[in-house]
Amino acid sequence: MDTSNTGNSGTSGEGDAARPVLEGPDIARVLTRIAHEIVERAKGADDVVLLGIPTRGVFLARRLAAKLEEITGRPMPVGSLDITMYRDDLRMRPARALARTEIPGDGLDGRLVVLVDDVLFSGRTIRAALDALGDLGRPRAVQLAVLVDRGHRELPIRADYVGKNLPTSLRETVKVQLAEEDGRDTVLLGLQQTAPADSK
Repeated sequence: MDTSNTGNSGTSGEGDAARPVLEGPDIARVLTRIAHEIVERAKGADDVVLLGIPTRGVFLARRLAAKLEEITGRPMPVGSLDITMYRDDLRMRPARALARTEIPGDGLDGRLVVLVDDVLFSGRTIRAALDALGDLGRPRAVQLAVLVDRGHRELPIRADYVGKNLPTSLRETVKVQLAEEDGRDTVLLGLQQTAPADSK
């Protein structure tokens, strides 16, 4: 949900010859790779909890949980983390509807929390997610998995697991579409039609 310049949900540039950079099979493949990387780095993923950032990060987290279950043979705790009230642009934007925060199992204390989002851009969404986590418990460690890293960071935040590094200009948009929300799986790269609305 780190979507400055309408990264995943605003105007996508679809009317301006947006082109797919990832299709359904590509997304499935990179999620499988990320799942294996999590198991390797977490030495079996025994204490991993996946938290998706609404909206599309939640769907990606659920898909990752299913792949981790296939690899490890055990259910993987998965939930969602609403960061709406922790955003640093609340004063500058209209009121937003709150999403749901769902913490699975026995909470977060002492666990390895993997935050999952669709697009990493400025890093401000992830900063808000870290603030929200601080009110919910004390994880052993926090890692970040994203489908697309498009660069242009404004904060010192780096993803631990990246599906695709996609160098972009500030005039370009990156829009993630997932079957659960949009009816298809694709990542579109286009040109924005208007000035940037925010800087997440």
